[in-house]
Amino acid sequence: MGDDLIEAMAEAVAYMDGKTKGLVTHEVLVPDDVDVAAIRKGLGLTRSAFCRRFGLDIRAVQEWEQKRRRPDRAARALMLVIKHNPQAVEAALHDAA
Repeated sequence: MGDDLIEAMAEAVAYMDGKTKGLVTHEVLVPDDVDVAAIRKGLGLTRSAFCRRFGLDIRAVQEWEQKRRRPDRAARALMLVIKHNPQAVEAALHDAA
């Protein structure tokens, strides 16, 4: 196990130095835009119910849906998780409470 940790640290240092040849990296791509209204409607929720269910600010969701503001990267990622697995978000929020 110690050898694995040493190898992993060496790879991390190489990556930080810009030496990525031979390394496997996983880049997560968050889209530039998400259709918040479509995600909410796909779940059959009103805006207020959507916000209560997922702990979101109703004003922010309204602004996103009306395209007056764009969700930041973290919010866009959260919207995708809600779209694909709303139960996971609910479970995480329930466990945190």
